[in-house]
Amino acid sequence: MADIQKKPVRINETVLRDAHQSLIATRMPTEVMLPIIETMDQVGYNAVECWGGATFDSCMRFLKEDPWERLRKLRAGFKNTKLQMLLRGQNILGYKHYPDDVVEYFVQKSIANGIDIIRIFDCLNDLRNLEASVKACKKEGGHAQIALAYTLGDAYTEEYWMNIAKDIESMGADSICIKDMAGLLLPYEAEKLVKALKSATSLPIDLHTHYTSGVASMTYMKAAEAGVDIIDCAISPFALGTSQPATEVMVEAFKGQPFETGLDQKLLAKIADHFRPYREECLASGLMDPKVLGVNIKTLMYQVPGGMLSNMVSQLKEQNASDKYDTVLEEIPQVRKDFGEPPLVTPSSQIVGTQAVMNVLMGERYKVATDQTKDLLAGEYGKTIKPFNPEVQKKIIGDREVITCRPADRLEPGLAKFEKEVAQWKQQDEDVLSYALFPQVATDFFKYRMAQQTSVDVSAADTKNGAYPV
Repeated sequence: MADIQKKPVRINETVLRDAHQSLIATRMPTEVMLPIIETMDQVGYNAVECWGGATFDSCMRFLKEDPWERLRKLRAGFKNTKLQMLLRGQNILGYKHYPDDVVEYFVQKSIANGIDIIRIFDCLNDLRNLEASVKACKKEGGHAQIALAYTLGDAYTEEYWMNIAKDIESMGADSICIKDMAGLLLPYEAEKLVKALKSATSLPIDLHTHYTSGVASMTYMKAAEAGVDIIDCAISPFALGTSQPATEVMVEAFKGQPFETGLDQKLLAKIADHFRPYREECLASGLMDPKVLGVNIKTLMYQVPGGMLSNMVSQLKEQNASDKYDTVLEEIPQVRKDFGEPPLVTPSSQIVGTQAVMNVLMGERYKVATDQTKDLLAGEYGKTIKPFNPEVQKKIIGDREVITCRPADRLEPGLAKFEKEVAQWKQQDEDVLSYALFPQVATDFFKYRMAQQTSVDVSAADTKNGAYPV
C-alpha cells in the first residue's frame, strides 16, 4: 500500500436512478425521493444519478409523472450536489436513433432543467453515435462523460480499451466511465483495466458495476488501489443484487486508506432509514422480485445486466412462462454471438434478450424477429465489433440493404415534424421531446394530464433557457 498516493475516491449515488431501475424496474415515484433530498445534499457525493436511463419512459408510462417536472423538483432540492443522467447517445432515451437536431435539443433541455453531468454511451461502443450528444453537451456547458459498455469476448482486449479511451479523449470528453452493466468485471481485471486506461488517457476514470455476479465490492477495492477516481454506489436498502455495492459499506471499507472517501456515515444512515420502509413495501407488493436480490454467478456466463434481468422476468411472467427462465438465460449467449457480440446494455440488451425469449417460446431460432432485431442486423444501430452471423442475418432481413455509415447521417431533421404532431397537447417546450421519444406513451400521459387538469408551473419559468413557455 505504500506506493499508493493519498487520493480520496469520489462516490456517485445511484438510488434515484439505476438502483431502482435494476431492482424494481424503475418504479420509484418522485414523492419517495423528495423528503430525503436535503440530507442527501449534505453528504458530498461526486454526483447523484437521478435521471435518464429508463426513468423517463417509466415516469410517464407507469407513474403518470412528467419526467421533466421530476428533474426540476430534484434540481430545486439539490443545492450543492451535481446531478447526473444517463443518455444513450443517438438513441437519447429511446430504442432507435434520432436525428441530430432532436439529440441536440434534448441535451440542451436536460442541462437547462438541471443536469450537470451527462453520461453518454452507445450500446455497440460505436463512438460515431456519441458525436452529436458530446458536442451538444459541451456547447451547453455540461460535463460530458463517455461510458464504455464493458463486456467480454475475444475482441475486447486491453489494447481495444486503451485505443478507444484515446479516441474518447480526442472527442473532447471530460471523463470516462467503465460501464460494467452486468457485473462481469472481476477484481484483478479491474485493476489491470484501470491502470491501462490511466496509462492511455489523462481523463478521470469512473467505474460503474452491478452486484449481480457477487464480486462488485471486491472489484471496487482493486480499482481504488489502481487509482480509479469515482465509483458508483447505492444506499444499502437499494444496493446489492442487480444493483450497485452499498454506499455505506464502501465508505467504511476505505476508511484509513489512501483513498478514504470522507463521507459521513451518520448522514448515510439517515438516507438508508428513509428508503428502508419503501424497500419493504416493494418486497411485500412483489415489485421487488427476490430473484434479482441474490448472487447469480451464471451472469459471468450469460452476461445479463440487471435491468435486462428484471425485464426478462417480467416478460416471462406476462407469457405465463416463468419456468423458461433458465432456458432463456442459456439462449442469450448464442443470440449475442449471432448478432456480432455486442455488449449487452440498453437497447442491445433488450434486443438480444427479447429475441432469446422469442426463440425459446417459439421453439425455433429466429422464426419470429422484432423490428429492432431487423434494424440491428441491417446496421441501423451502428457497427458491431464482430460481423453478424450471415445465415442468421439472411434469415431475418433477407435482401434488405445493410448500411455502413453513421446511422444518423441518413436521418432527416425531425423537430419540426414532432412540434407539429404534438401541438394540441403541448404545455411546455419539453413536451415535444417526450413525444419524440415515446409518441404513444407521451400522448397517453398528456391525455391523463389534461384529464387531471394539471399543467406545468409557469410561475417557475426558466426564461433564460426557455425551459417553459412564457
